[in-house]
Amino acid sequence: MQILLTGIAGFIGSHLATRLQARGDSIIGIDNFDETLYPAALHQRNLGTLDGLSRIEFSRLDFLDAEATEKILSSHRFDVVVHLGALAGVRPSIAQPLRYARVNVEGTVLLLEACRRHNVKRFVFASSSSVYGSHCQVPFCESDPALRPASPYAASKRAGELFCSNFSDLYGIATTALRFFTVYGPRQRPEMAIHKFADLICAQKPLPVFGDGQSARDYTYITDIVDGLIAAIDHTVGDKPRVYNLGGSRTTTLSHLVELLEESLHQRAILDRQPDQPGDVPITYADVSLSGRELGYAPKVPIETGIKLFCEWFLDQRKK
Repeated sequence: MQILLTGIAGFIGSHLATRLQARGDSIIGIDNFDETLYPAALHQRNLGTLDGLSRIEFSRLDFLDAEATEKILSSHRFDVVVHLGALAGVRPSIAQPLRYARVNVEGTVLLLEACRRHNVKRFVFASSSSVYGSHCQVPFCESDPALRPASPYAASKRAGELFCSNFSDLYGIATTALRFFTVYGPRQRPEMAIHKFADLICAQKPLPVFGDGQSARDYTYITDIVDGLIAAIDHTVGDKPRVYNLGGSRTTTLSHLVELLEESLHQRAILDRQPDQPGDVPITYADVSLSGRELGYAPKVPIETGIKLFCEWFLDQRKK
């Protein structure tokens, strides 16, 4: 299978590329090394994990560059486009809503339109659990209309899902939107809670805890997300749009997360209690029954194991 993978130098993209290569797929990966959330050197580090792997080609380009994207699509015959590239982050999106709309919405439409012109019939889109907002029934189910996302980032992902559905209905592109629930593991972005908290605990600096510590997240280990991505790439869905949750299907409170990190890092955290932040939701919790039935998705790594694995990687990186 020949696959165009956007965001290949990101956390999830680099893990997915390794798995796809190992099973014999050919990957053309693109990434622009955007530095909104972390420096280009970390993108380069992620890309470096792919060095020496065959059947992977990389181009440093921005998928918003219509001419460059057109050249990539016209020079290969892709079986599927996997669109992981995006501006991530709830809080930065509140300060930069126009930029998030342009990259995440306009960029997705640009890629879908390129697929239409070049007869690429499969499109897998990385969405987010944030589309549910704080007004949905728990656990979150794909049938929920998700009409009140709580941040511009979440709104941009919901808009991307709707454009995927639209291109399926109008042009026969089989689109699959995957709603990721708080992905963590080796190479996780440094501004995300687990990585940021580990840094602060090891540096013995105050760790900001927003609210009373009882907010809860459905944390999903990276290998489980990659399993779901592979299943979605391989799944025959016809020309109807599909949306699936990919989560751990279990909640962990912020207070318990800190306890697990303290245990694996063998250090106590210094807590800095702060008010709730705008754009945050009190809970995320995935109903994965649909992805289980149709994709065979079944999360395997519990949070207790996943945090230990992350901390082993984290401590090893601190030695380098």
